[in-house]
Amino acid sequence: MTVVLKLGGSVITEKSEPETVAEDVIDRAAAAIAETDDELVVVHGGGSFGHHHADRHGVSTTDGTRDAGAVTDVHDAMKRLNAAVVDRFQDHGVAAVPVHPLSVASRDEEGTLTLPSGGIATMLDEGFVPVLHGDVVVHASTGATILSGDELVADLAESLDADRVGLCSAVPGVLDESDEVIARIDRFDDVAAVLGGSDATDVTGGMAGKVRTLLALSAPAVIFGVDDLPSFLAGSSPGTVVAGESTDDH
Repeated sequence: MTVVLKLGGSVITEKSEPETVAEDVIDRAAAAIAETDDELVVVHGGGSFGHHHADRHGVSTTDGTRDAGAVTDVHDAMKRLNAAVVDRFQDHGVAAVPVHPLSVASRDEEGTLTLPSGGIATMLDEGFVPVLHGDVVVHASTGATILSGDELVADLAESLDADRVGLCSAVPGVLDESDEVIARIDRFDDVAAVLGGSDATDVTGGMAGKVRTLLALSAPAVIFGVDDLPSFLAGSSPGTVVAGESTDDH
């Protein structure tokens, strides 16, 4: 079984403190990942690393830059976070290897992402756990824009024909007006009124963007809190199941 797992930036970093890693959370995630026998691709967000640099330079998923220094600032911050994640995973016996989107991905003039997945599929075949991250990518006629972890998850889920998708979030799922977890979302309009953006600096959008992205996938997706990561990796669906009309019976 192939699983694409997103570790939210607000989960693995102290998002309000620039470039601060939540080491205990990464260790807990690594320990849970070490127990799974599934083919696993991990994507992590930027948290307190990439977002602050992107915000400072005015770069987003739509607003680009041709300033090489700005591209380097954002990318280097994400490489530092990625290295910390990969190192902690390897310490727990996970065969994690880094994959940096800036080096392999691009957008065309319409913003459509191209991310060759052949190398990632081969990594899975050889027993590795590819670890990707939100990044800057070259964007035709725009310079470079931000590629969010959520967009990476969506692209990888489709190109690798993933059986399951999980987003490990700072909250236990999508919450309603009473801060209760919504068990299942089938249509965006059903939850649009309760979805907002992120409290901390985030240039890639909040929960609303995540739900829209997941509803378009053909694989079932689950949004859950870090405490439920072992349960998700064991095959359960804690938190909120997001399954749009395109979802099949993976």
